Amino acid sequence: MNLFGSLMLLPQEAMAGEGVINLLVRYFNEGGNFMWPVLIILIVGLAIAFERVIQLILADVNTRKFIVSVKNALDEGGVSAAEEICASTRGPVASVFQAGLLRANEGIDAVEKAVVAYGSIEMSFLERGLVWLSLFIALAPMFGFLGTVIGMVEAFDAIEAAGDISPSLVARGIKIALLTTVFGLIVAIILQFFYNYAVSKIDRIVVEMEEASIELIDSLVVIKEKAL
Repeated sequence: MNLFGSLMLLPQEAMAGEGVINLLVRYFNEGGNFMWPVLIILIVGLAIAFERVIQLILADVNTRKFIVSVKNALDEGGVSAAEEICASTRGPVASVFQAGLLRANEGIDAVEKAVVAYGSIEMSFLERGLVWLSLFIALAPMFGFLGTVIGMVEAFDAIEAAGDISPSLVARGIKIALLTTVFGLIVAIILQFFYNYAVSKIDRIVVEMEEASIELIDSLVVIKEKAL
């Protein structure tokens, strides 16, 4: 049975006596030295991915409810009351609002500049670590392919040394070579899933920040016109 078939039948093999962990460890040991860089990439990549996912979940708030609360605070208690709501609310939208409200006494232009500047800062915080995750997604299959090429070279070296082509002589070298490719691709697929989730989450948060910032500026304009 090929490796793909073995991976598809992991539960059956585990029930037959060989546990899933033991099976993976056996394949890992058979894969050679280039399995270690792939494993390190998986561990570090998952650490970055979990950290980003947790931070993005914490940064995600009910933006519409927050905007309504800020507008009500502006109408009832003014800028200071709105600032208190922003200070007690987590997430980039609240931080951008607070930055704009702190410059409200300097005019609408100052508010717009503060919102744009702090929006860029918050976006950089949201995207922190994604460049490394993208790098690991590219490196994992590369190390796998490199292990495959080196394994094939070793297989042909064995053929040359033996002076004969026997199935048992070639099969082991090819199996070792292909194992690194399989595990490299699996690692890349896992990390790609987390990367795409993080990017989609960031895009949605950024859109919410932009829409909320427009509503904040419009509200401040209305309050200023009422005061005149």
